Amino acid sequence: MHRRRRTALLLTAAIAAAAPLLTACGNDAHPGAAAVVDGERITVAQLEERVGEVRAAQRAAVPDETQYAQAIARTGGLTRDTLQSMVLDRVLHRAAADAGVGVTRKEIQGMRSGLEQQAGGAKELETVWLQQYGIAPERLDDNLRLQIEAQKLAEHLGTDTGQPAFWKNLSETSKRMGVDLNPRYGTWDVEKSIRTDAKTPWVREVTTENGEDAAA
Repeated sequence: MHRRRRTALLLTAAIAAAAPLLTACGNDAHPGAAAVVDGERITVAQLEERVGEVRAAQRAAVPDETQYAQAIARTGGLTRDTLQSMVLDRVLHRAAADAGVGVTRKEIQGMRSGLEQQAGGAKELETVWLQQYGIAPERLDDNLRLQIEAQKLAEHLGTDTGQPAFWKNLSETSKRMGVDLNPRYGTWDVEKSIRTDAKTPWVREVTTENGEDAAA
């Protein structure tokens, strides 16, 4: 599965250092928004919907209560990781568009077909992406577009997705777009293009009994 791991590198590398979610109890600068990117809101409702898709897929995959509880425990940071990927997706898409890089449906299908062969089938690939990367089956094609877009942008820049030049380009794009996270989800580090936890006096850490992130 070497290629599969490589194509998912962008997603996993950016969120690997995520710490426990910090939730704010103060007033939000953007009520109802989990983040604002280039003046457009990612609403809390949209974020919760994406998280709900993953939880529903996990429940369907492991109907046994004990196994489901274990799946929840392994992905206790799902909310913050999902927001991270939603923001990064927009930043990457803008960076690619600015560079004249696009992704076709044929390219997505081509990558998916190759990955399905390696995984042993379509269902098996969906299971891998769900278990390893927290991607719901209905979002798999979107994630593959992200991977292809990243690879093509890196090629355009004469580098690869693991090199500083690639992330420097995303950093510059982040600065131009402006990324503002709701304090309960931390802050956006424009230099690294990742979400980080904000250490502020009014912020406290909250985790529900089932391991899910929760807001105060």
